Amino acid sequence: MKISLKKPLLGIFAFLIVLFTMPLGHAAMIVMENVFGKENVFFAAAIVGFLGVILLILGIMSKKNTLATLLGLFGGLFVWTGWIEFAFVYYANRFGVAPLMLNGEIVTKPEYLIMPSSVGFWSIFMIFYFFGSKSGCRFFNWFQKKLKLSNIFELQLTIKNNALTTFMEIILILWTFYLVLLFAYDNNFFGDRHPITYIVAYGSLLWSIILFVKLIRIQTFDYAIKYSIPTVIIFWNFVEVMGRWNFFSEFWIEPHKYGFELLLLTVTLIILAFIGIFSTRHRKQLSRN
Repeated sequence: MKISLKKPLLGIFAFLIVLFTMPLGHAAMIVMENVFGKENVFFAAAIVGFLGVILLILGIMSKKNTLATLLGLFGGLFVWTGWIEFAFVYYANRFGVAPLMLNGEIVTKPEYLIMPSSVGFWSIFMIFYFFGSKSGCRFFNWFQKKLKLSNIFELQLTIKNNALTTFMEIILILWTFYLVLLFAYDNNFFGDRHPITYIVAYGSLLWSIILFVKLIRIQTFDYAIKYSIPTVIIFWNFVEVMGRWNFFSEFWIEPHKYGFELLLLTVTLIILAFIGIFSTRHRKQLSRN
């Protein structure tokens, strides 16, 4: 079966696939906690993480670029949710970390209050990628070029496998912007009504629009998926801040009330992924500008 997709549909479909994973990921955590309970949810989370690794391995073995990229994407999301986010949940619960309350409502869950403590580990990853002259990240590569680091450092960090590249990309970018938002929300640093938080919100919106304009010019679906990851996550900063400011109701944090909407998102996501996998648009990306 073959389906023909042309730009800008390639970029739009890729953007929607990654976009729909954001609310579904949040909803999945809440559903797991409600279904398995506070005691058993961590065993379920461990299994979810292992499933993510299995998806990654299947992606690494796959010779189809789009399939490998999608497996890397969902593998990364499963590992992030199962092993990383629920690890913070476990230790927050174990040591009795209280949520941040405002007017009798939880504004920041305990696990997100302790997540900023991982900033040191995050910085090590950033140093590792920044000083790799072939990191694959255009943001890093721009600074490396301006600072002429590629002429100084001999480390060549080039991951050519689509699944592994996507896997690392989704985890590191999620981690990065979780930290950005959590530090912005923290009253000890800025606060959710601080000018810096406004800059993060509206700056992210502007940045994501610029990335989206470039995204819809891409001509291969696997590269469009990888490019959609930063585009969506940066856009999601704006969504998260708007939710924090109560501009709208975050329906994904109440899956028991919005089951139909979340089911519709899931079905749409599956259809879009199916179309992408069987798309005949597999020409080599000649330009990534």
